[in-house]
Amino acid sequence: MASPTTQHTMSPTQFASRTFDYIVIGGGTAGLVVAARLSENPGVSVGVLEAGPAVLDEAMISVPGRYGQSLGGTLDWCFKTEPQPGLSGRSLPWPRGRVLGGTSALNFMTWNRASRQDYDAWRELGNEGWGWEDLLPFFKRSETFHAPDEQNQRENKLFYDPDTLGETGPVHVGYAAQYSASHQLWHDTLHSLGVETNNAHVGGSNVGVWTNMGSVDPATVTRSSSATAYYLPNASRPNLAVLTDALVTDVVLNQVGGGSEWTATGVRFRHGDTVFLASATKEIIICAGTVQSPQILELSGIGDAEILSQAGVTVKVNNPNVGENLQDHIMAAMIFEVDSSLPNPEDLQHDNLAAAAAEKEYKESKSGPLTILPNSMAYLPFSATLPRSSLATLATQAANLPEFPPQNRNIRHARLDPSSNLGQVEYIFDLGNWSPSFKPPSDGKKYATCLQILQYPFSKGSIHIHPGPNNTPATAADKPRIDPRYYAGPNGAIDLEAMTHCAAFADRIAQTKPLSDIIRGRVYPPPEKGLREWIVDSTITDWHPVGTCAMGGSLGVKGGVVDERLRVYGVRGLRVVDASVMPLQISAHLQATVYAIAEKGAQMVLEDAV
Repeated sequence: MASPTTQHTMSPTQFASRTFDYIVIGGGTAGLVVAARLSENPGVSVGVLEAGPAVLDEAMISVPGRYGQSLGGTLDWCFKTEPQPGLSGRSLPWPRGRVLGGTSALNFMTWNRASRQDYDAWRELGNEGWGWEDLLPFFKRSETFHAPDEQNQRENKLFYDPDTLGETGPVHVGYAAQYSASHQLWHDTLHSLGVETNNAHVGGSNVGVWTNMGSVDPATVTRSSSATAYYLPNASRPNLAVLTDALVTDVVLNQVGGGSEWTATGVRFRHGDTVFLASATKEIIICAGTVQSPQILELSGIGDAEILSQAGVTVKVNNPNVGENLQDHIMAAMIFEVDSSLPNPEDLQHDNLAAAAAEKEYKESKSGPLTILPNSMAYLPFSATLPRSSLATLATQAANLPEFPPQNRNIRHARLDPSSNLGQVEYIFDLGNWSPSFKPPSDGKKYATCLQILQYPFSKGSIHIHPGPNNTPATAADKPRIDPRYYAGPNGAIDLEAMTHCAAFADRIAQTKPLSDIIRGRVYPPPEKGLREWIVDSTITDWHPVGTCAMGGSLGVKGGVVDERLRVYGVRGLRVVDASVMPLQISAHLQATVYAIAEKGAQMVLEDAV
């Protein structure tokens, strides 16, 4: 393994003085995968530009039980949405990783996959090669699964299909060795509600109750991110250069040979107070994520002509789809008072002795509270959580929605059919208060959270650049306008109605044995507050935005931003490889899927170079 200081050996001047075959914009979840796979060929030179620092030995990142502590800090872009009318005018924080490893260094290490139908839907839109069977080899290529021991498997209901899991990939994944005190009650509680345990929850259907996997290396019990998995083992390659603290301002586009088509030839980036130009002879690959990939395209002159002109950017490729089609998972956290004798993550926040003991245990044996992740999960179809009449009403409303492209309407409407067996809503239960809205009194009581997360939102929004201060031209330093349009318009009305019914089911879970044996009562929302009002006042993002540089499928440039090989329409030598290319949202946390997209995208680059 390379030294953590390897990436500091190249100065920005040295980086800019080299001519690379490929330049990757963004050293995050996808970018480091692409760079590692391309640089496997010693005859190919690859440069990576990452806006954040390299932080490779920080407990907030590496220790599993410290998940969430880095959000809102210096390693987070700290984006915020525009005020959302559908959320009573609230503006939501949108965490994104600003560090080598990107959001894979900040997320909660959840490792799961969507159902077969979600990926097949991408192919149905005309994106050949993007169905479940097409992607499964790339899921497996990214991971090394570590099987649990028999006792752990039996006690914590750790089920899986080994044929669907990778054995030699860079990212270490597996089941935890220890679990929250409430986890022992989770499966039996859902069984009482008619929900069966899914024995192969990453094998093509996530419907049911199951124990989640995490991206944690069992040898060290530390986070396995794209930085530790794909970069560090390869950092000493002479044909791979990674420059951190380098903010890309735009992609250089030229009309080569006097032709009408644009070609990407380089990247301008700011390091400190100086702007540099780096050149690439083959391709520029944007891996900046759902927020910043469209931002970089727009700053480079690719996007809606009216938006670009208003922002002071010269239009080169007019594509109104850039930055549109934004889809995000939305979440609400219901809080319950629980038995005060249960060990609770909040003990580490309020009890110095407990925190010191947890630190000591983790340091000495890599065990204890700092190894525990939220792993009690269930994905349910609406037929299990909504009254049949309400589901029929939503289906009727969805059938009449304006939708672009038209194929999306058919797919999204079919998901509301009562016979549809898809994970429409995700539930996660864990001890501790996860709600940013509920402020518990200082009375020594302990709490638990039931999260409900809508998986296929009908709400669609956008992300776009805008003029800077005093109407100056937009720059990379200006955060783009993020407008998810949560609960807005007729699309949002479907989401709000669904979330209200799903909240009632969350309450029902907490009232069902054996989980109800540890619950003393619901405290948030308080009994006097209606569930619909509470949903509006408390909904937040689950940090899973997709779609802003979507694959166009059979409609081509009229339906998206990139083709099925992730090449940007209208520009040679330019691709986007990250969650922004997903044309439709999936029912899963995004991490494993982004790794698969990056693995597949890297292979496409290599294939197209031959």
